[in-house]
Amino acid sequence: MSHPPGKAPTGRELAILSLTALGVVYGDIGTSPLYALKECFDGPFSVPLTPENVLGVLSLVFWSLNFVVSYKYVVHMLRADNRGEGGILALMALAGSKATGRGGAALLAIGLFGSALLYGDGVITPAISVLGAVEGLAHAEPGLKPWVMWISIAIIVALFSMQKRGTTAVGSIFGPVTMIWFVCITLLGLGGIAGNPAVLKAMSPWHAVEFFGRHGIAGLVVLGSVVLVVTGGEALYADMGHFGKRPIRVAWFGMVLPALVLNYFGQGALLLRDPAALENPFYSLVPDWALYPMVLIATGAAITASQALISGAFSLTQQAVQLGYSPRVTIIHTSKKQHGQIYIPEVNQGLAVACVALVLGFQSAANLAGAYGVAVTGTMTVTTVIFAFVARTRWEWPWWKVLLTTAPLLAVDVAFAGANLLKITHGGWFPLAVAGLVFTLMSTWKRGRALVSRKLSDGTLPIGLFLQDLERRSPPRVSGTAVFMTSDSSGAPPVLLHHLKHNKVLHDRVVLLTIQTLEIPTVEDDQKVEVHSLGQGFHTVMARYGFMETPEVQEILDLMKARGLELRTVETSFYLGRETVLATGKEKLARWRKKLFIVMARNARPATAYFGLPANRVVELGAQIQL
Repeated sequence: MSHPPGKAPTGRELAILSLTALGVVYGDIGTSPLYALKECFDGPFSVPLTPENVLGVLSLVFWSLNFVVSYKYVVHMLRADNRGEGGILALMALAGSKATGRGGAALLAIGLFGSALLYGDGVITPAISVLGAVEGLAHAEPGLKPWVMWISIAIIVALFSMQKRGTTAVGSIFGPVTMIWFVCITLLGLGGIAGNPAVLKAMSPWHAVEFFGRHGIAGLVVLGSVVLVVTGGEALYADMGHFGKRPIRVAWFGMVLPALVLNYFGQGALLLRDPAALENPFYSLVPDWALYPMVLIATGAAITASQALISGAFSLTQQAVQLGYSPRVTIIHTSKKQHGQIYIPEVNQGLAVACVALVLGFQSAANLAGAYGVAVTGTMTVTTVIFAFVARTRWEWPWWKVLLTTAPLLAVDVAFAGANLLKITHGGWFPLAVAGLVFTLMSTWKRGRALVSRKLSDGTLPIGLFLQDLERRSPPRVSGTAVFMTSDSSGAPPVLLHHLKHNKVLHDRVVLLTIQTLEIPTVEDDQKVEVHSLGQGFHTVMARYGFMETPEVQEILDLMKARGLELRTVETSFYLGRETVLATGKEKLARWRKKLFIVMARNARPATAYFGLPANRVVELGAQIQL
């Protein structure tokens, strides 16, 4: 279920939303105990396993969870909502109207790269979570170790194959499965702490200070592994619109934070008693009789975490399409009742192939941990920068308040990001490569569409002049209605001019339909459509949608009827322009980017299908545009 913005849930509604948020919001960060602490002592960015280091690392884990997640995301970032919606693209849209000039363009470019990094995170999360869970089989029965990779691949393939059915049905079990997971890791942590309660001393920040005092700058390297415990912070912020702030905060402080802290401290206590448990400290906490059930529970939690990231990639792509950073793709709404339940085949296939390739290439959660964290810390840093900009320009905070709030956040983000740069040669190049590819595609599409729109605008005729010329010429009119889709309702679009030039007739009624995407998540139905009569049978229709919505022409027609302009589909023809873009022009865009834009344009989903137009009522008129 989703929660309407502006109304704080209470009672039963709050309990249900908090439970559901456990699975969708906290699945990623909740499965980090499977591999995070192990990497701090047994990986390329680890420190020796000594009692002092165990307490120091646990102190870093404890304060990272509280500072990065509790303070930054739960306290501050949840305040930066765009009409109830969160996430880096929603934050960019919030900053968009204030980001002007070269500085604003640079800020939006940084934000776009931060959003591109999330795709790298979305690829790694299913692979590392499922591998980390299934590796429990090898702990229970060493002979099963060669099968871990293939079982993980089978689970991942099955997970992506199920996406076309939608997450509505599966989503109903996300919360309960993840709740069972958090209860289990809490009990395991308590059992570990009971064997060595002295480990609780690590809650003192002094142990973290002493850790850096002993290791100096070299101690910063371990932050590349410690960051694995906070990898779900961005998901927490991005999913704000589905549940609201209060359920997310209740779930975090009421269950997630205590469960994570207890489990990490339980693993630390076990390592202090038995250093041999470092082979797999999480599953070493599990009694022998419970190993196989725990593997099943962990796998369920890993699937839940993966599902949340996959759904997040779908939502991010939908926002990118609406905000003009991506060509049209196939967006299938899988639920008529729940907002935001969508499936995008192109994204699903790309993620599936990349996840399977990662498992085949890295083969273990430990190897993948070297690649994990680079994308997360990059996005965390970008989010803080844009938050500071929004606080200063949109909320009009004084400079001292902006610096006092964001400088400590940025210092921690940069420390984590710097430590993770060392991971580039250990697999960290992969999420950066994914992000670089996505950023190149998004920025090329945005720039290319801007150039095409400018070319089309040059070919328009002010609507007033057109109507004057029309009254003078009086071309023949035929019965029916013609709808011309245009990006600029103030002028007669080229497709209308071409139609009149070649066919020398017009319909009795002509509608100039403009679909505009606003920098807000959703638009209320009573504000979606404006209808204006221009005389001589001409009307302009402005349809406004939020970046979390997909325009539907049939919905627009229904809203037009409520405003006095009724169109019968069987008597209406829809005219679209189909531009053939050539890379032979003199526009200031690299030739390779022109060619890339042309390829993307050719593979974009046709407007007929994307906007839900009746295929047998569509007429397309072509034009050549040189970039």
